[in-house]
Amino acid sequence: MKKVIKLSMIALALSLVTACATTSDIENLQSQVNGLDTSVKQASSNAASAQATAADAAAKAAAAEAEANRAAELSEDANKKLDKRFKRSMMK
Repeated sequence: MKKVIKLSMIALALSLVTACATTSDIENLQSQVNGLDTSVKQASSNAASAQATAADAAAKAAAAEAEANRAAELSEDANKKLDKRFKRSMMK
């Protein structure tokens, strides 16, 4: 029984010695956390900027598509008019 108690006390002492964090360890971890916080803020800013750019590009693409559709309609109307004139001239 004494042997078990001695071994458990030694194990407890070793675990306390090895488990204690020093001030420099804590400062090191804090600096790493601060660095990660800065990186997260930068990534968030970059993501917001990319989202704004994507929304702008989508709006421009929609406007370009509408303009292309309008040009296609005008072209089709012009072709119909030309076909009518050509058919009229062929009948004369």
